[in-house]
Amino acid sequence: MYRVLVPVDDDVDRALTQARYVADMPAAGEAVEATLLFVFTGDSDDIPSEYRQFKTADRIQSVRRARDFLEDEGVAVEVRDDSGDTTDDIIRVADDIDADAVVLGGRKRSPAGKAIFGSTTQSVILNTDRPVVVTGDGS
Repeated sequence: MYRVLVPVDDDVDRALTQARYVADMPAAGEAVEATLLFVFTGDSDDIPSEYRQFKTADRIQSVRRARDFLEDEGVAVEVRDDSGDTTDDIIRVADDIDADAVVLGGRKRSPAGKAIFGSTTQSVILNTDRPVVVTGDGS
């Protein structure tokens, strides 16, 4: 089985672009397992304890839409969430699941900015020995 980690943020179009990439892999329905990862950052740590039970990746629209798309394409999907440093969490989960690849979503950049990836993307590329694919932003 070919395992891919698909870290998504709250952008639905970007998450669907990542999901389409995974679904387009050869024999995706039979041979690919996708793990969708959503990392809660910043203000999400300030949620009162009685509401933390609702802080799950399944409540994030981009995660639900990517999961539903992959399931419709026959790809096995697991959803995970974490809190903290996005780059560290991506690398740690990739190691935990022994991912064969990480599929990141790119953001639209100016012509000059295209020469440099975003900070999370660049950090993941530089700090993992796993193959990293950067998809477009869906536009």
